[in-house]
Amino acid sequence: MSTENSSPEKGYLDMDLLRFTTAGSVDDGKSTLIGRLMYDSKAIFEDQLESIENTSKQRGDEHVNLALLTDGLRAEREQGITIDVAYRYFATPRRKFIIADTPGHIQYTRNMVTGASTANLAIILVDARKGVIEQTCRHSFIANLLRIQHVVIAVNKMDLVDWSEETFNKIRSDFQKFASRLDNIVEISFIPISALKGDNVVDKSTNMPWYNGPTLLYHLETLYVGPDANHVDSRLPVQWVIRPHSDQYHDFRGYAGRVAGGVFKPGDDVVVYPSGFEAKVKALHTADGELEEAYSPLSVAMTLDREIDISRGDMIAKPNNPPTVGQDIDAMVCWFSDKPLNPRGKFLIRHCSKEAKALIRDVKYKVDINTLHKIEGDNQFTLNDIGRITIRTASPLCYDSYKRNRVTGSFILVDANTNETVAAGMIR
Repeated sequence: MSTENSSPEKGYLDMDLLRFTTAGSVDDGKSTLIGRLMYDSKAIFEDQLESIENTSKQRGDEHVNLALLTDGLRAEREQGITIDVAYRYFATPRRKFIIADTPGHIQYTRNMVTGASTANLAIILVDARKGVIEQTCRHSFIANLLRIQHVVIAVNKMDLVDWSEETFNKIRSDFQKFASRLDNIVEISFIPISALKGDNVVDKSTNMPWYNGPTLLYHLETLYVGPDANHVDSRLPVQWVIRPHSDQYHDFRGYAGRVAGGVFKPGDDVVVYPSGFEAKVKALHTADGELEEAYSPLSVAMTLDREIDISRGDMIAKPNNPPTVGQDIDAMVCWFSDKPLNPRGKFLIRHCSKEAKALIRDVKYKVDINTLHKIEGDNQFTLNDIGRITIRTASPLCYDSYKRNRVTGSFILVDANTNETVAAGMIR
């Protein structure tokens, strides 16, 4: 008997998961698009639909405002904009989805970085009337910076340009010229849609017979997304040392954390960084019992065949492909704070499970989002600026490049005085 027939729940749990983010300028229709996706794919409950119908009537909207499904903050509903990142979950018979609806305003670019940091795919909306604008370029650059390899350019509001093929082709041509300078994006798809009316979102449009491609939902359901995790370089950042001090587990000493890459098995030779001590994996424990192998993103407690001084912030890896261990970090950062960067400021760097004091040694350049040109000699990072800096840490970090491993290659900077998160970084 097949798994699907014997246990529908098991079939759902085993379904493929796609994480995607929506981005675009203000009023491009991101929230409406997500509402349309969920509404037309029957992924919302009757009481939810009734609630947004009533709210739409109270607001005097001419139609059911599907954007209300994701715009949950009162300020968002009053202004008709997205401010915070809204996560939504839905599923079709083919795939499960986690959506991050991110803001379009330039002052909320930091929210877009947060929402897109775990995405496999980015949907970038373009208003058919406005074409490719600064925010389109900014969001595409951030998607490239965060190594989102699949991008969909959804040309929205086609109903307002009389379903013009010429308009769609011009936007596609303009974006392709810009995207030719982005190195991490593997695939770019262009889909003309009307989120308000539902054309080419879930159902094929009859208003654009010239478009022969898939609908947006079909593209999301069938897109092949390779495994995001690095299964080559074995990494276990230690979050906690488990020492029960009980008669039942008198000699137990486990090193708990979430596997950030590779595969660990009992009997494997491992090295603890930054100390360099060597040991063998004795066992891999979870709440459900011991495992024969552990891989990303499983959380495990590892026991070793000998006692070693290991503490939170250390990293367990294999001897044949060690992480880089160092105190000078070269990284691309997105500045999150309203306060400009102070080169002499005191910061904390939080990387995996490690926290260390840090200072900014050098600002190499900022990036002009529109042209992708490097602006050298300008050390003044302000809110939403993106550029390259060098950081010196008080104690060594064990890291990989962000290009190789998203988990061990990323960090945040925190103001040591106010505890405010001031920047997110991708190690080069």
